[in-house]
Amino acid sequence: MYAVIRTGGKQYKVQPGDILRVEKLEAEAGKTIKISDVLMLVDGDQVTVGDPYIKGSAVSARVNRHGRDRKINIVKFLRRKHHRKQMGHRQDYTELSILDIKTG
Repeated sequence: MYAVIRTGGKQYKVQPGDILRVEKLEAEAGKTIKISDVLMLVDGDQVTVGDPYIKGSAVSARVNRHGRDRKINIVKFLRRKHHRKQMGHRQDYTELSILDIKTG
């Protein structure tokens, strides 16, 4: 059994036991959260697609930790114009462990 959920503007395929990194969530490490934005459920041959979400279904997950991803360097350069701009970015993330998928 697996589900497709939406969090942080992105979609993730999850099943119990998975560990994934999502956009930063406001939850303490060690707490259990419920994600109710379930777009699709697949249980064997039975496929349920939401419109846009499946009512009554949810995915429970435990927050493992919060962190920041590796640094990404952004360089803008125009040749022969004496223009060079350099920036960096580190994205915040939350690491989740998927515990259970509740069907609706």
